[in-house]
Amino acid sequence: MLDKHGIAQRIAKEIKNGYYVNLGIGIPTLVANYIPEGLDVVLQSENGLLGMGPFPLAGEEDADLINAGKQTITTLPGSAVFDSAMSFGMIRSQKVDLTILGAMEVSENGDIANWKIPGKMVKGMGGAMDLVASAKNIIVAMQHVNKAGESKLLTSCSLPLTGVNCVRKIVTELAVLDVLPQGGFLLLERAPGVTVDEIKRATAGKLVIAGDVPEMR
Repeated sequence: MLDKHGIAQRIAKEIKNGYYVNLGIGIPTLVANYIPEGLDVVLQSENGLLGMGPFPLAGEEDADLINAGKQTITTLPGSAVFDSAMSFGMIRSQKVDLTILGAMEVSENGDIANWKIPGKMVKGMGGAMDLVASAKNIIVAMQHVNKAGESKLLTSCSLPLTGVNCVRKIVTELAVLDVLPQGGFLLLERAPGVTVDEIKRATAGKLVIAGDVPEMR
């Protein structure tokens, strides 16, 4: 089973050379610490930064450098800082190759709910709706089940949707899954020490298993 750092490390393997990548709030921000060496990758933050680096070491934080989740970050040589209007212009014009988001629920059709739980106060949707509407590719980093042990990979989402039919891949503490065009979660990899039966029990939506499922490396 993976912890949140393990999820981020596995997702980092999906990033290709030359990608522009937006990292959402939560687990996705950790991906910045695991970009494979030798890749020319540019990380974008919706609050107005291009060229984000890994998190700073203790004592080296700069309170003026933050990501969209208000965490202190570092910048890489050649980075640029600008207003959020320009940042969303990049997002809406599909200049971002990959968006990595957290989620409360994902449906077997690729719908995502990640901004609101009815009855709980939230500041707003933020940039999530723009990101899911404009991204070329969306990977979700999330827990497979909630605190009550209930599946978050569902036939259909019960929470207010952020986007429809937009998620392509999901990485959880238990597994790596693709969302199939015809609907369903295709099981690609198992987390270390996790069995296929455990993943079946934790998945409420349609789970598709084709042959032997390897353990992720």
